[in-house]
Amino acid sequence: MADGARVSVAVLDPESGETVSYGGAGVFVTASVVKLDILAALLLRAREAGRGLDRTERSCAAAMIVRSDNDAASALWGVIGRAPGLDAANARLGLTETVGGDGPLWGLTRTTAVDRLVLLRQVFGADSLLDGASRAYVRGLMEGVVLEQAWGVPSVADDGTGWAVKNGWLPRDATGLWVVNSVGRVTAGGRAYLVAALSDGNPTKERGVIRVEHAVRAAVRTAGAAHRRGTGPSRPAPRPGPPG
Repeated sequence: MADGARVSVAVLDPESGETVSYGGAGVFVTASVVKLDILAALLLRAREAGRGLDRTERSCAAAMIVRSDNDAASALWGVIGRAPGLDAANARLGLTETVGGDGPLWGLTRTTAVDRLVLLRQVFGADSLLDGASRAYVRGLMEGVVLEQAWGVPSVADDGTGWAVKNGWLPRDATGLWVVNSVGRVTAGGRAYLVAALSDGNPTKERGVIRVEHAVRAAVRTAGAAHRRGTGPSRPAPRPGPPG
């Protein structure tokens, strides 16, 4: 990108198994999209203890996903054992390119777009370590995200409906540039896709949202075209030009 920003996007068609991506295997800071990992780790931990989430955990989980509340995320980060707990849970879930942030800095967890798809498959697929009730719980929270945060993945939804999302945004202290990320599930062109778009180096949050939505549109459009052609899986999407 002309302003030095980076973007990486990956789209999976769960029905066909086709994946399209561009931006390579770049590593990005998660910002608040790691809140999905925190919730998945919490649910695994509770199940292994033979219990459901308690009232406080459920309240924090809802605030963390629906409103992206940072205090709630920090509380649950401690419950799961911070980075070691997150990394252990993610290893069990099949993530290989995600590393928890140091100390209390959950937002500085590092990941890739491909690893985000691995986690989304655990949430939205039947072949998952998360049981059906846990998957439905996470999906329900992602579908109930407050409308002012319904950008990124939802931007390609048919009639503005049929989406579940968790977004993240963070200005970096050293540069003042923004990390802007969006992950989730969306129905576009009558077909469901799992989508992960990560970006950094954005001069403003607003510019990052535009960049991420442009990347999502380009990749989902390519995935839809690949399905209509009946071509095989795992191909790169053509890199779009800079967003307007």
